[in-house]
Amino acid sequence: MAATLAMPDVPGYRTEVAADLSDAMTRRRLSASAVKGFLSLAEKWGLRDPDARQLLGGISAGSYYAWKKNPRDRVLDQDRLMRISLLVGVFKALNILYSQKLADAWIALPNANPMFGGLTPLAYMIQRGQPGILHVRQLLDARRGGQ
Repeated sequence: MAATLAMPDVPGYRTEVAADLSDAMTRRRLSASAVKGFLSLAEKWGLRDPDARQLLGGISAGSYYAWKKNPRDRVLDQDRLMRISLLVGVFKALNILYSQKLADAWIALPNANPMFGGLTPLAYMIQRGQPGILHVRQLLDARRGGQ
């Protein structure tokens, strides 16, 4: 099975090659750095462990503490790798748009955007799961692009 998904060539447009998360070797290669990245952003965002576990799809406390103890021993499934990828994108976008202090606090602050329906971005992402994380990522990417 291929380790990357090739995009067709389009003149004048550069495409990035996406990792094939269905490939076990690719997941093995990416997992340790994904776990470390997630733990780092969880710390910067000041996430409580229950919230961090929910963002990851509701993993057990025991599994999460094992991640924290030894991130190298994990091989994540596609869903968790995708969630972490989206969250890293949210983190990156926030740090481009805002000062570090605001970027780190943003997900826990009240937000008047109608998309959130009165929830904080963190509560929205937890409640809506992977689609909610994707929506937040898209919102921030649009803001980065001036939309």
